[in-house]
Amino acid sequence: MNSSTPDLRAVAAELHDAGLCVVPVKADGSKRPDVPSWTRYRTHRSTPDEHDRWFADRRRTGIGVIYGAVSGNVEMLEFEGRAVAEGILDEVGEVMNASGLGDVWDALTTGWVTQSPSGGMHFRARIEGGTVPGNTKLASRLAREDEHTDEDRQRLRQHPNATIVRVLIETRGEGGFGVTDPSHGTVHATGQPYVRLAGGPDSVPVIPADMMDAVRDICRMMDTVPKPEPAKTAPRETRPLPDGGVRPGDDFEARTDWTEILDGIFRPSITRGSTTYWGWADGARGVKATTGRDPARDRLYVFTTSSEFQAETPYSKFGAYALLHHGGDHKAAASELRRRGYGTAPTVRRLPDAPRPRGRFEIPPATDGTAALAPQPDPGHHDDEPPAPPELTLVHNRPRIDITNEADALDAVLDVMADGGLPDLYTRSGGPCQVTEEDDGSPIVRQLGTDNLRAYLAQHVTTYVMAKDGDGGAREERQLLMPRTCSTILGRSDWPLPPLRGIVTSPVVRPDGTLLVTPGYDPSTGLYMHPRTPLRRLRPEVTADSVTRARVLVLDTMLADFPWVAPSDRAQYLGALLSPIIRPYVPGPTPLLVITATTMGSGKTLLKDAFKYLYGLADAAWPENDQELRKAILAQMRDGGAPVIAFDNLPAGHAIRSPVLSSLLTAEVWRDRVLGASEVVSAPNDRLWVVTGNNLRTAGDNGRRVLWARLDPQVPQPDQRDGFTAGDLRPWLKANASTVVAALVTMVRSWLAAGAPRVRTRMGDYSDWASAMAGLLEHIGVPGWLEDRADAATALDDETEEWANFYEVWHERFGSEWVTARTVLTIGEDWVPATAKGDMPTSKQLGHKLKARVGRYYGPYRLATTRDTHAKQNVWCVQRAEP
Repeated sequence: MNSSTPDLRAVAAELHDAGLCVVPVKADGSKRPDVPSWTRYRTHRSTPDEHDRWFADRRRTGIGVIYGAVSGNVEMLEFEGRAVAEGILDEVGEVMNASGLGDVWDALTTGWVTQSPSGGMHFRARIEGGTVPGNTKLASRLAREDEHTDEDRQRLRQHPNATIVRVLIETRGEGGFGVTDPSHGTVHATGQPYVRLAGGPDSVPVIPADMMDAVRDICRMMDTVPKPEPAKTAPRETRPLPDGGVRPGDDFEARTDWTEILDGIFRPSITRGSTTYWGWADGARGVKATTGRDPARDRLYVFTTSSEFQAETPYSKFGAYALLHHGGDHKAAASELRRRGYGTAPTVRRLPDAPRPRGRFEIPPATDGTAALAPQPDPGHHDDEPPAPPELTLVHNRPRIDITNEADALDAVLDVMADGGLPDLYTRSGGPCQVTEEDDGSPIVRQLGTDNLRAYLAQHVTTYVMAKDGDGGAREERQLLMPRTCSTILGRSDWPLPPLRGIVTSPVVRPDGTLLVTPGYDPSTGLYMHPRTPLRRLRPEVTADSVTRARVLVLDTMLADFPWVAPSDRAQYLGALLSPIIRPYVPGPTPLLVITATTMGSGKTLLKDAFKYLYGLADAAWPENDQELRKAILAQMRDGGAPVIAFDNLPAGHAIRSPVLSSLLTAEVWRDRVLGASEVVSAPNDRLWVVTGNNLRTAGDNGRRVLWARLDPQVPQPDQRDGFTAGDLRPWLKANASTVVAALVTMVRSWLAAGAPRVRTRMGDYSDWASAMAGLLEHIGVPGWLEDRADAATALDDETEEWANFYEVWHERFGSEWVTARTVLTIGEDWVPATAKGDMPTSKQLGHKLKARVGRYYGPYRLATTRDTHAKQNVWCVQRAEP
């Protein structure tokens, strides 16, 4: 062995003495731990005896550390080589110094510092007074074309709009693993070593948790991956005014400086290039926001959750102003800016004030608006002159309310609500709301706050107070409702408004079996139809020929060339595709549609996108944990109007085991608390939930709550297939979406005309829905519905498969003998189900697992238990069911 080769056994002792958890590293360039099951070392620190086994013979070339609590709350902050080369590390240092974090940054960058073979820098800190977060990607940028790998190019061929990014800064946190110095040889793909530049394990600085949060926030500010702008943070896409004028929001955007908007909240700390970094107005240490990082779209990004702004969300100047001064109401904000002189004032001719009616309010008769287009007489006009263009005339057709007395004003507003005087205003569990649109035309539900309700009433109701005039009489004086009056209205537990029970985006079957086909609010059901595609005129009668054409379009054209594993997969996908149409007719939850394939490029995303073109779909990233999943579910239930919600591209081989998802899939009404507030949202669970991914599996109780749509192309490069019946399916769907919706509706109408026959089908909580769908598919001649559900549940459920194998080996070993949990463990770790941490269970832990499964079948086996009164312990037996 070369005498210059580092002594990793001595390095392991140095790391261990500093309280760190040490493991060896593979020498294949993967930078992964080289132990059979390294997850146990996330909670149990390796021992000197293990270090002797790993490193004493000096054959290994790599050593690493598992960070987090097991290493004394140490976290690693990593700047990739590209971040160092592109000056990101220098920029972070400048911002740290300018924001009062220079001493913290100096301690971090002069403690234990390692340089990676790619030129990256690793800094460590011991976190005091808090926990270490998990591994986190803090900053990334878009990949340049010359950086694209073969995998990137393959992904872009499959998903042309995919975003390819390169990480700049990330952490190794709780349970995270990182290679450290002096690893060398083939541990890194370059063959170059990791080099210690400063300090060592015994010089890791101790940094308070809140200071480390501030350091991470500044690193996050280096992220340059474009983020979508929600409608609530920026105005809709600018459209030129007919007369070439300027809107107030656009004018405000051009004429106003961020310093004026953010005065009293943030103050600028440093400007580097086009980017300005902002700290708290009171001068507290740390940077909390940036502006100008993208010069083409000057946006505010706030990285703290303690301000009025939503964290890590882009805000335009107008969007920030609307949030700070008008609760996010863009209409109210634009009106106020126009009053202050922004934008081009429209030419308006007002009619004389209408005489004030008797009583507190009166709803004048509606006008069709045609009077507003009639040209006004021009006394100066001559026949040889071109006529002047008509000017806008305001038509008085709004309720009028005397709000001099607040109590009377409150009663009058409620009376107007009850008399239907307020258009497009509805109520649900959270109070008054409106149906509006996203920028892409998707429907959303906006719950009204105090400022929103005040602005709405200002638009739809004329309110005034009676003031004394100089002659001792009284005159009307225009005035808006007081905010506290609006708060009092919103504080009620009920409102005399039509109830909004949901949004539908296609024709649907009402509970009474009739078809809802008219856009807008449907009083009989409380549903609001907001069609995703233009509605085609339906024939009065459904004929056999029309059903045949519908089948050909959907089954023999749109779905013809997907590589279904079995006929049941096609039938189950079609059942899900028909569900939004019959959902009001067959209420209750529906199972999770799992679209899975053996390999990428098989067509999973195409099947998912079909819902988007036909009904509208909300795409969401698969959350990292159940808390994030709850937040994603609540956001869609509260505000979203899409009838289908999809979690796309789960990790390959992922086992779906979330208890939150289990609850969602069986709940008719979803209730949850809004994060950071006492408000509890209650909404009907009327959505279809979809997940996609390769080789997905289930675990726990989710196996019986899913509907499988499996694909297996059985070719090496499925994305290279050609000659499809529908050609390129996405353009085909865009062109034929309304026809496909009409075909699906035709299938449902034919079933209804036949008496809506059902085929009794047992599917737990979904039996009613499954029976209706079985009858519908049988009526239109589609075989396979739930045909191999039991086999799929066993084959694709990790827990079922694991326990079925365990019981089989148990029965082979012990037959019908009653044995203790300790005896069962002698079967060996290859068969006994592991703990959540991946360890072999103790006899006590195994006993708890067995208690939870008494009487439950796994395959043909079931578990029985009895009490051994002599030994005072439970004994167990696996019994095989008779054929």
